[in-house]
Amino acid sequence: MNTSVVLVTGALTGIGRATAIAFAKEGARVAVSGRREEAGQALAAELRAMGAEAEFIHADVRFEADVRQLIEQTIQRFGRIDVAVNNAGTEGQLGPITEQSLDNYENTFATNVLGTLLSVKHEMRPMLAQGSGSIINISSIAGKVGIAGAAIYVASKHAVEGITKSAALEGAASGVRVNAVAPGPVATDMLERFVGRSEEAKSGFLSSIPAKREATVDEIVQTIVFLASDKARYLTGQSIGVDGGYTAQ
Repeated sequence: MNTSVVLVTGALTGIGRATAIAFAKEGARVAVSGRREEAGQALAAELRAMGAEAEFIHADVRFEADVRQLIEQTIQRFGRIDVAVNNAGTEGQLGPITEQSLDNYENTFATNVLGTLLSVKHEMRPMLAQGSGSIINISSIAGKVGIAGAAIYVASKHAVEGITKSAALEGAASGVRVNAVAPGPVATDMLERFVGRSEEAKSGFLSSIPAKREATVDEIVQTIVFLASDKARYLTGQSIGVDGGYTAQ
């Protein structure tokens, strides 16, 4: 039975939701956060119905006061944080770089970069004090390669990879591991938005994946669960591509 305390940001949909459910099934105590109160409370109730100890804590990772309070309330409720999955993110407004706006840059970086930085900052403090912990940031194939028409999103995910490596170096000697999972296309609503809800565009994108399909959310979540476990205790500062071979090309 896994009695670890797991925090998942951006937990209300897609990979975040599936991650919270997976840890709950393992017996972990789970804190979930997001910006929608009603959906968050419903998810926490669903996790409790599965037999897990679970709590929803409202937080917008773009704001340090929210992130600080999120960590404080998680520790007040469960006593510690063993695993943090920083999943909150946005693809922003896609399109040619010649049409990108300052607003899109600021909004995308506020969630993907500042949100990840603030989350890692406040998660590492109690983990360093307790001498253990695993932080998993959600990156993307866009953190490893360029994608035409997605320059700002790509830049933000490259930044997530840099934060991950630097934080890993700071935490390694204290038993705090920091890694990233970098999915390719996943069967979520974000993928549908990314391809403009066009079946033709989606088929074209998937044809560029060596595995010739998108991942299921569970295929991403299993890597997250592995990175959180003692089976990965010597693994830190890494970004694991779960992308059907895309970045091997």
